[in-house]
Amino acid sequence: RFPKMKHLGDISKVNGADIEPVDIITFGSPCQDLSVAGKRAGLKHEANGDEETTRSGLFMEQIRIVKEMRKKEVENGRTAELVRPRWMVWENVPGAFSSNGGKDFQAVLTEIVRIVEPECADVPMPKDGKWSKAGCLYDELGRWSVAWRVHDAQFWGVPQRRKRIALVADFGGMCAPEVLFER
Repeated sequence: RFPKMKHLGDISKVNGADIEPVDIITFGSPCQDLSVAGKRAGLKHEANGDEETTRSGLFMEQIRIVKEMRKKEVENGRTAELVRPRWMVWENVPGAFSSNGGKDFQAVLTEIVRIVEPECADVPMPKDGKWSKAGCLYDELGRWSVAWRVHDAQFWGVPQRRKRIALVADFGGMCAPEVLFER
């Protein structure tokens, strides 16, 4: 039996430290600003009261909440793969690969990695400036992994062609690519 979903209200007012520990967090930030069918405003987010915000800026609020949840777990004495949430799943449109010249997807990857490696440098852009439809990042010591891949809804029982990026992060090990790439 599954627990009931809890509505926590306005994401900008949610404190991740107040959320009970869970194994996995799933979210999809609004896609209108990343989609090739949209205005391509990108992942801008509110800073210093700047009025120029976008719906996709909610991505940073989601990252903040995951960081707050994990920080509370560490403060309560959990370590390594025991810190919750261990897993994160993000979904969005393939336009995220090319939005802002590919820098928006670079920012997504960088911010996800910074959940477990706060001081890491930006994830490097591909040499040709184009993100592949599938890929993986991982810590050389095996402490975390992030994998992404494009899926098409027509192969998942939906009567339409609708491509989406599925990204899985394992903040406690090397299982993210296994989740996305192995049957």
